[in-house]
Amino acid sequence: MLHWQFNIAQQTPGAPQSEPISIEGVIAHLGNGEVIENALLMFNEGKLTFVGSANNKIARQGRIINAQGKHVYPGFIAPAKSLGLIEINAVRATNDQDEIGDLIPHVRSLIAYNAESQVVESMRPNGVLIGQTTPLGGIISGTSSIVQFDAWNWEDAAIKIDDGIHLHWPDSFRRGRWWMGEDPAYKPNKNYQGVVDRIKTFMANSTAYGQVDPQEENPAFAAMQGLFDGSKKLYIYADPEREIIDAISTAKGAGVKHVVIVGGYESHKITDFLKQHDVAVLVRRSHSLPAREDDDYDLPYKLPKLLMDAGVLVALQNEGTSNFQTRNLPFYAGQVVNHGLNKEAALQLITGNTAKILGIDSSYGTIEVGKSATLFISEGDALDMQGNSLTNAFIDGREISLETYQTALWKRYAEKYEAQK
Repeated sequence: MLHWQFNIAQQTPGAPQSEPISIEGVIAHLGNGEVIENALLMFNEGKLTFVGSANNKIARQGRIINAQGKHVYPGFIAPAKSLGLIEINAVRATNDQDEIGDLIPHVRSLIAYNAESQVVESMRPNGVLIGQTTPLGGIISGTSSIVQFDAWNWEDAAIKIDDGIHLHWPDSFRRGRWWMGEDPAYKPNKNYQGVVDRIKTFMANSTAYGQVDPQEENPAFAAMQGLFDGSKKLYIYADPEREIIDAISTAKGAGVKHVVIVGGYESHKITDFLKQHDVAVLVRRSHSLPAREDDDYDLPYKLPKLLMDAGVLVALQNEGTSNFQTRNLPFYAGQVVNHGLNKEAALQLITGNTAKILGIDSSYGTIEVGKSATLFISEGDALDMQGNSLTNAFIDGREISLETYQTALWKRYAEKYEAQK
């Protein structure tokens, strides 16, 4: 029989904010590049009502949290991840991140989102409080939505429903499948143009579908219409320079209003092209090795700075690794600090910039009056593994639990080894 702890569900979601809360004496990192030393933050009914100096002679309201010397940050945001769609990779019954078919924009990730996921729960102690739950697989994987990580169900979790469609662009070069006896060297992909033509045809048919009154509804074409009227964004997964240019040119030629590149390993080579088409980039995690032998050894570390210096809107993501690794998102930003980017600009890569790219910046991503009180207090620098130690966290003003299945195990085994001394 399994131990009972293996069946623990997620912590009960926090209750709605019942009284005003004032956080005093804290070092406030606003997520827009600004810092307020010895700050005072107040929020009520889930919204920030005051953000300024603690020296201000304004009356403190409600419960007062003395956070002298501690740090407060906006909740970190994890884009382009299938959080809540898969629990254990090796257990098929817990895997709902992929569906059958190559061109399935009408598949909606939100309705499959598991609000009681223990993987999702493990994000919160590191300050990752919001995510873009994203389907995987095929060429056009489906439609993502943006959720907060403390909810009873997907309806409660939803922040922005059906925000974007995800397109995985083919590689013009590919490595041979050694396990099938193929030469493992990189060679031109003979199927590249065929897949590109298939994408172009699908987009052209989707455009035509929206220009007539169809006698029979086509769910896939119908789902694409948000790309052409600007209500959805197209997230294109591409890394090499050629593929990025081909993908953006194809999308813009089909009438797609908003394009975001996910990955963008060689995006620093075409910054003028990106700016010309108003394309943002969600760069790959900084904890990566160079992809090619002749790349700079520190290219993955300095890529965000190269893009920011060129005037491209950029944020960090963790696509390509297991979901649980997403809890390291703040440390990816911290890695960038050591390669030329100042700490507050690095913070924007997982807060304010991400919110802008996802289209939720009117309410989330920065600590500003009128925005959601989605934030946390840390004992130290939250972009540093040693300093990231949360004492309080709030989502829409609701104080949430920082206990998880992992913290339960940590306490259990800490007691075990303490007893053995």
